[in-house]
Amino acid sequence: MTVTVETGLWQLDPTASAVTVRHKTFWGLLTVKGTFAGVTGRGEVSADGTATGTLAIDAASLDTGHKKRDDHLRSADFFDVANHPEITFAVRGAKRSAGDAVQVDGQLTVRGISRPQQVTAQLVSADADGLTLEAEFTVVREEFGVSMNQMRMMGGPTTVTATLRFTRAAA
Repeated sequence: MTVTVETGLWQLDPTASAVTVRHKTFWGLLTVKGTFAGVTGRGEVSADGTATGTLAIDAASLDTGHKKRDDHLRSADFFDVANHPEITFAVRGAKRSAGDAVQVDGQLTVRGISRPQQVTAQLVSADADGLTLEAEFTVVREEFGVSMNQMRMMGGPTTVTATLRFTRAAA
């Protein structure tokens, strides 16, 4: 399926979008999954087909289904939401490649630390009402100052999965 994306401004529809994380703990025996409830964003598609934009995630909105764990993830040991309430992904450039793949060059900022992040997303739908992108990538949390690892139980990367629905922004 090859779809066409209209130029202009696009606004994230938070009710039709989801950003989730998965991380193996306890020496790889258990996978912790969580969803960020607070996600906002916007983007712009230019006439040459490239796109830029920003995705902002409310770090305190992470829900893993376990209050004590969620409180700990919000603490200074992990996301430090008191000092860094947002996780951002700034898209410096995105361009369609083969088929419906979109190569995204961005900058991920967690706990005030920014790192380049390249992602391959899939444009899964585009119509007059909006467009939907899906992506999955890994993050090495130690690169963002998240180094708490009691008894070496939390090694390895964290997988981030995003389904992002954008609608045409009001002019």
